[in-house]
Amino acid sequence: MANLTIGRRQLLGGTAALATVLAASACGMSGSGDKPSGQASIDSSAKLEGSIQFQTWSLKNEKFTPYFEKLVKSFEKEHPGTTIKWIDQPGEGYEEKVQQQATAGQLPDVVNMPPNFAWQLLKANKVMDLKKADTKTIDTYTKGGIDAYTFDGHDGVYGYPWYLGTDLNWWNTQAFEEYGLDPKKLPTTLDELYEQAITMAEKSGGKMPLISTAPTLGDLAAQDVEVFKDGKFTFNTDKAVKIIEKYVELYAKKAMPPEVLQNNYLGNSKLFIQGKVAWTTGSASFPIDLKKDAPKLAPHVAMTKRIGVPPLFVQGICVSNDSKNPNLALAFAKYVTNNANQVEFVKLAQGFLPGTKEANENPESFTSVIDDPQMKKAAEALAEEMKDAQIGEPMAYTDAMKTYVGQQISSAMRGDIKAKDALDNAVKYCNDHIAK
Repeated sequence: MANLTIGRRQLLGGTAALATVLAASACGMSGSGDKPSGQASIDSSAKLEGSIQFQTWSLKNEKFTPYFEKLVKSFEKEHPGTTIKWIDQPGEGYEEKVQQQATAGQLPDVVNMPPNFAWQLLKANKVMDLKKADTKTIDTYTKGGIDAYTFDGHDGVYGYPWYLGTDLNWWNTQAFEEYGLDPKKLPTTLDELYEQAITMAEKSGGKMPLISTAPTLGDLAAQDVEVFKDGKFTFNTDKAVKIIEKYVELYAKKAMPPEVLQNNYLGNSKLFIQGKVAWTTGSASFPIDLKKDAPKLAPHVAMTKRIGVPPLFVQGICVSNDSKNPNLALAFAKYVTNNANQVEFVKLAQGFLPGTKEANENPESFTSVIDDPQMKKAAEALAEEMKDAQIGEPMAYTDAMKTYVGQQISSAMRGDIKAKDALDNAVKYCNDHIAK
């Protein structure tokens, strides 16, 4: 869905400037030392009244405006004497806008933001600890979604998961048949994936690679490499070295296309749609892209669940710690993200998943409106994956770190340096550049 942003890197680019500004603003806010001051107390028995602001991100359009207008009116009707002022910010410049709001003390009471943004705001004591405010409600959301708003060094939860995403595997079964592999025995483990990738490369003479992404920090985490612990990056382990060495071998045997290490790399889904590779990952909406961009390929594509730990992409709802009406702000944040309202939202945002346990355990509640049968089946499979999906990259992992780590892994895959040296260099760089 073009107007819904969800991937962490798509959402906020870099947050270095934001971190600097917020850290400076936090200096005058703490009660003592570096510890943030306490948040306003919540009285769940108090009558809800007054007004608050609710801010979304690039959701004011023909599809979603009626939903939000109805949402606001329904809440106000249930709670006479309350006023919810809905505002929406454009997709571009949202980071800068929220930065300005936070530093000026004008952050809306209830704000749509992803975990890494909430993490930066937490450093300046700008977001409410929702676990402290209402412990029971936390249990209604998916574990991965709550974990996404639980940050290293803090006991609280700083956002409610709202709409989520993860990926499935998509395979070109025609390529499997053509190059002597059984499309009924698609890889279910990494060892099977690597083995079949080498077989396909050998039998196609390198013309049909299977794997088309270089390993990332998230991929290492998905394979149970401990990437971050006690405030430090730790992904230069023996297990991680073996994983990178396997990719060195795959690249050398032409089981991966040369494009993956080039600056003009378009991504695995683009190469898959172009018929240049035989495997990609993608969301529930991928069948729609296939039918539009590769109609001849679409009938020959099979879907399976992700190998390893599925990645988690999260958008959530946070509450400003500076709200002058914290009772109403908290109540509305819970209302926006309760099961019924989340289900209604993802019925419109088809291909995404709700942040509640109940909905993901009963995917028919939101997939019943999906017309495309393959997309419907994929959405149901994604709901099943949501039990295990996790954010693989720690919040301290910046875009600059990501670029450097990618460069080191690429150098190892080309054979310029050893895998161990590449990971040692990468870990040192990341730890030397952690924001204090």
